[in-house]
Amino acid sequence: MIIRNWTKLLFVISFFSISSALVAEYIFNLQPCELCLKQRHPYYLILICLVFIFLLKNLNKIWLFVVIQFVSVYGLFYSIWHVGVENKILRGPAGCSAMLTNSENATDLKAQILSKQVISCDEVVWSFFGISAASINTLVLLVIFIFNAIYLFRYYGYKKEKNI
Repeated sequence: MIIRNWTKLLFVISFFSISSALVAEYIFNLQPCELCLKQRHPYYLILICLVFIFLLKNLNKIWLFVVIQFVSVYGLFYSIWHVGVENKILRGPAGCSAMLTNSENATDLKAQILSKQVISCDEVVWSFFGISAASINTLVLLVIFIFNAIYLFRYYGYKKEKNI
Protein backbone atom coordinates (compact mmCIF):
# COMPACT_ATOMS: atom_id res chain seq x y z
CA MET A 1 0.00 0.00 0.00
CA ILE A 2 2.80 2.45 0.93
CA ILE A 3 4.83 1.63 -2.16
CA ARG A 4 1.79 1.78 -4.45
CA ASN A 5 1.00 5.32 -3.23
CA TRP A 6 4.63 6.33 -2.72
CA THR A 7 4.54 9.51 -4.81
CA LYS A 8 1.52 10.86 -2.93
CA LEU A 9 2.94 9.89 0.45
CA LEU A 10 6.31 11.40 -0.45
CA PHE A 11 4.56 14.64 -1.39
CA VAL A 12 2.73 14.74 1.96
CA ILE A 13 5.91 13.98 3.94
CA SER A 14 7.97 16.58 2.08
CA PHE A 15 5.27 19.23 2.16
CA PHE A 16 4.65 18.69 5.88
CA SER A 17 8.39 18.73 6.66
CA ILE A 18 9.15 21.97 4.87
CA SER A 19 5.90 23.59 6.04
CA SER A 20 6.60 22.79 9.67
CA ALA A 21 10.12 24.23 9.36
CA LEU A 22 8.80 27.42 7.80
CA VAL A 23 6.00 27.73 10.38
CA ALA A 24 8.53 27.28 13.19
CA GLU A 25 10.72 29.99 11.68
CA TYR A 26 8.17 32.59 10.63
CA ILE A 27 5.28 32.06 13.05
CA PHE A 28 7.02 30.83 16.20
CA ASN A 29 10.21 32.84 15.51
CA LEU A 30 12.56 29.85 15.95
CA GLN A 31 15.56 30.96 13.91
CA PRO A 32 17.37 28.15 12.05
CA CYS A 33 21.12 27.64 12.10
CA GLU A 34 23.25 27.07 9.01
CA LEU A 35 22.84 23.28 9.14
CA CYS A 36 19.07 23.60 9.63
CA LEU A 37 18.84 25.62 6.43
CA LYS A 38 20.86 23.03 4.49
CA GLN A 39 18.52 20.28 5.73
CA ARG A 40 15.61 22.01 3.96
CA HIS A 41 17.17 21.70 0.49
CA PRO A 42 16.17 18.04 -0.05
CA TYR A 43 12.51 18.77 0.60
CA TYR A 44 12.45 21.63 -1.91
CA LEU A 45 14.08 19.43 -4.56
CA ILE A 46 11.82 16.47 -3.79
CA LEU A 47 8.75 18.68 -4.19
CA ILE A 48 10.07 20.00 -7.52
CA CYS A 49 10.68 16.44 -8.75
CA LEU A 50 7.19 15.41 -7.65
CA VAL A 51 5.62 18.31 -9.52
CA PHE A 52 7.31 17.03 -12.70
CA ILE A 53 6.16 13.48 -11.91
CA PHE A 54 2.55 14.58 -11.40
CA LEU A 55 2.37 16.96 -14.37
CA LEU A 56 4.38 15.14 -17.04
CA LYS A 57 2.74 11.74 -17.43
CA ASN A 58 4.91 10.60 -20.38
CA LEU A 59 8.17 11.44 -18.63
CA ASN A 60 10.62 8.65 -17.79
CA LYS A 61 10.18 8.95 -14.03
CA ILE A 62 13.04 6.70 -12.98
CA TRP A 63 15.53 9.57 -13.26
CA LEU A 64 13.45 11.76 -10.96
CA PHE A 65 13.28 8.97 -8.37
CA VAL A 66 17.05 8.53 -8.68
CA VAL A 67 17.43 12.28 -8.05
CA ILE A 68 15.17 11.92 -5.00
CA GLN A 69 17.41 9.08 -3.79
CA PHE A 70 20.57 11.18 -4.11
CA VAL A 71 18.85 14.20 -2.55
CA SER A 72 17.83 12.10 0.45
CA VAL A 73 21.48 11.05 0.87
CA TYR A 74 22.48 14.74 0.76
CA GLY A 75 19.87 15.50 3.44
CA LEU A 76 20.95 12.53 5.55
CA PHE A 77 24.54 13.78 5.44
CA TYR A 78 23.59 17.19 6.82
CA SER A 79 21.04 15.92 9.33
CA ILE A 80 23.42 13.29 10.76
CA TRP A 81 26.15 15.93 10.89
CA HIS A 82 23.76 18.26 12.73
CA VAL A 83 22.84 15.56 15.26
CA GLY A 84 26.57 14.96 15.82
CA VAL A 85 27.16 18.68 16.37
CA GLU A 86 24.23 18.91 18.80
CA ASN A 87 25.63 15.99 20.80
CA LYS A 88 29.15 17.50 20.77
CA ILE A 89 30.50 14.53 18.78
CA LEU A 90 31.29 16.47 15.59
CA ARG A 91 32.32 20.02 14.84
CA GLY A 92 30.00 22.27 12.91
CA PRO A 93 30.94 24.45 9.96
CA ALA A 94 32.80 27.69 10.62
CA GLY A 95 29.67 29.83 10.28
CA CYS A 96 27.83 27.67 12.79
CA SER A 97 29.37 29.03 15.95
CA ALA A 98 28.36 32.08 17.92
CA MET A 99 31.82 32.37 19.47
CA LEU A 100 33.63 35.70 19.22
CA THR A 101 37.38 36.23 19.32
CA ASN A 102 39.10 38.88 21.36
CA SER A 103 39.39 42.17 19.56
CA GLU A 104 41.38 45.33 20.15
CA ASN A 105 38.70 47.84 19.21
CA ALA A 106 34.95 48.27 18.98
CA THR A 107 34.94 48.31 15.18
CA ASP A 108 36.42 44.79 14.95
CA LEU A 109 34.03 43.55 17.62
CA LYS A 110 31.07 45.07 15.76
CA ALA A 111 32.21 43.45 12.50
CA GLN A 112 32.47 40.07 14.28
CA ILE A 113 29.00 40.41 15.77
CA LEU A 114 27.43 41.40 12.45
CA SER A 115 29.17 38.64 10.49
CA LYS A 116 28.43 35.81 12.94
CA GLN A 117 25.27 33.81 12.95
CA VAL A 118 23.29 34.31 16.14
CA ILE A 119 22.03 30.74 16.27
CA SER A 120 24.67 28.16 17.06
CA CYS A 121 24.35 24.70 15.50
CA ASP A 122 25.14 22.91 18.75
CA GLU A 123 22.11 24.36 20.54
CA VAL A 124 18.86 22.42 20.33
CA VAL A 125 16.30 25.12 19.57
CA TRP A 126 13.28 22.81 19.39
CA SER A 127 12.63 19.25 20.52
CA PHE A 128 9.67 16.88 20.74
CA PHE A 129 9.73 14.49 23.70
CA GLY A 130 13.45 15.19 24.02
CA ILE A 131 14.18 14.40 20.36
CA SER A 132 15.68 17.35 18.48
CA ALA A 133 14.34 18.56 15.15
CA ALA A 134 17.59 17.43 13.50
CA SER A 135 17.10 13.91 14.88
CA ILE A 136 13.50 13.82 13.65
CA ASN A 137 14.68 15.06 10.27
CA THR A 138 17.27 12.28 10.16
CA LEU A 139 14.56 9.69 10.76
CA VAL A 140 12.25 11.22 8.13
CA LEU A 141 15.02 11.30 5.52
CA LEU A 142 16.01 7.74 6.38
CA VAL A 143 12.41 6.62 5.79
CA ILE A 144 12.37 8.50 2.48
CA PHE A 145 15.67 6.88 1.47
CA ILE A 146 14.52 3.34 2.36
CA PHE A 147 11.04 3.52 0.82
CA ASN A 148 12.29 5.29 -2.29
CA ALA A 149 14.89 2.53 -2.73
CA ILE A 150 12.16 -0.10 -2.37
CA TYR A 151 10.02 1.79 -4.88
CA LEU A 152 12.89 2.03 -7.37
CA PHE A 153 13.71 -1.65 -7.02
CA ARG A 154 10.09 -2.76 -7.24
CA TYR A 155 9.07 -0.71 -10.26
CA TYR A 156 12.34 -0.22 -12.11
CA GLY A 157 14.58 -3.00 -10.84
CA TYR A 158 15.77 -6.06 -12.69
CA LYS A 159 12.85 -8.30 -13.63
CA LYS A 160 13.39 -11.89 -14.63
CA GLU A 161 11.69 -13.06 -17.77
CA LYS A 162 9.30 -15.95 -17.32
CA ASN A 163 10.11 -19.13 -19.20
CA ILE A 164 7.18 -20.29 -21.24
